[in-house]
Amino acid sequence: MGDKSSHKCLIIACGAIAGEIVQLQRQLSYSKEAFTLKCLPADYHNTPQKIAPAIEKILMAQRDQFDVVLVGYGDCGTGGKLDAVLEKYDASRLPGAHCYEFFAGAQLFGDIIEEELGSFFVTDYLVKFFDRLVIKGLGLDRYPHLYEIYFANYKRVVYLAQEDNPILFKKAQAAAHKLGLQFHYQKVGYGDLEIALKTFPLKTVGAHNVSG
Repeated sequence: MGDKSSHKCLIIACGAIAGEIVQLQRQLSYSKEAFTLKCLPADYHNTPQKIAPAIEKILMAQRDQFDVVLVGYGDCGTGGKLDAVLEKYDASRLPGAHCYEFFAGAQLFGDIIEEELGSFFVTDYLVKFFDRLVIKGLGLDRYPHLYEIYFANYKRVVYLAQEDNPILFKKAQAAAHKLGLQFHYQKVGYGDLEIALKTFPLKTVGAHNVSG
């Protein structure tokens, strides 16, 4: 790959963590030209079968333009299909099954699940767009009877917060109330996403701009 300073870096991420990546880019003092960021629609969370093919399409077209590629997903319901694509194109993803696990870290996530298996997780992004992604995304606005079907086995909403934000805190509480669930708050920060960006070869400004 050559000298670290010559690395051309690509990050392919879920749209649900794009804001966090940009925020970390600022916090870690990376230039806007440090890497190329390409995002897939956040609502692929509801259709995980689309994730691996969409990422492979990008890698087929652009993989040879970059020295290193980080994929901002966990397995995210792909059943190992994403890992198969990444192995084929020599790319890596964030650890864990999904964003809730890599934000919280495996140990804390496991502890939360052990404490209450019926935990419905939300992040800053999901709190911001709760009505669009959860209520409308699951069709609950049109078919209210689905509340009982989707959430029958859940006991609480667990808000894994990236930032201290009183407005989002209140919105998360309101979301839990709307679902008829208890509310639990856990400030986790950026977890393994921050670790990944710190270890990704981004110290030197590259030749690409950040793009959505």
